[in-house]
Amino acid sequence: MSRTPKPPDRNTPPTVQRLRFRYAKRGRLRFTSHRDFQRALERAVRRAGVPIAYSAGFSPHPKISYAGAAPTGAASEAEYAELGVAVRCDPQALRAGLDAALPEGLDVLEVVEAGAGALADRLQASFWELAFPVEAAGDLSAAVEAFHARDVVEVERLTKNGLRVFDIRDAVRRLGLTRPEPAAGAPSGGATDLSIPCAILQVVVRHGTPAVRPDDVLAGLRLASGLQLPPAHRMTRRSQGPWDEESGTVGDPLAPDRDASVTS
Repeated sequence: MSRTPKPPDRNTPPTVQRLRFRYAKRGRLRFTSHRDFQRALERAVRRAGVPIAYSAGFSPHPKISYAGAAPTGAASEAEYAELGVAVRCDPQALRAGLDAALPEGLDVLEVVEAGAGALADRLQASFWELAFPVEAAGDLSAAVEAFHARDVVEVERLTKNGLRVFDIRDAVRRLGLTRPEPAAGAPSGGATDLSIPCAILQVVVRHGTPAVRPDDVLAGLRLASGLQLPPAHRMTRRSQGPWDEESGTVGDPLAPDRDASVTS
């Protein structure tokens, strides 16, 4: 005889506070996929004793939302997520607890109480640094010049629905070359995250559909210039947030939340 499914628990504690946090993917942990990070964070929430809120229903899920995740293999200093909790928490204590419970290289940098508005709506652009062998600087400079000279740069990307062709030119809002020379043993999170001299390509891309990734920009540079550019040593997202067209800068998406907590 079949059994009647147990009805869902209607006494799920409500969300009383939302907390937004910025975290980094560094070193070997840059190869962590978004799904891998989701699992690691859910384990860290349990280990740290975070009073996470859950959805109601037959399969309750922790109230955690993610926005603007970097592609697998890319390092980042600016990844964001949001937690809903059933008991109010001190943001600084929660940051320390989550950071201690996550593996080294997945580092929680800041936690703030969420204000009004959706976090995802503030993530309008990303600033990336791509590190190349320093001897590639000449070809990179020529490729950047060729890219800027074109009105359309169409690249191909293989998706689950097949090969897609799309124009990335308008999404690339800033593109230029610099050549910092880090000291040996430069710490993770520094200018290049590498201990060798590199040519650094700095890129700002507006977010859209489809999202333009660093490897799309590199494909566009090769296409525009006809040069066989080497692969990047490292791709690192330095920031993501609201885009200011007038100043050409990427802002801090957590600034409105900090301001709200000060005035409340």
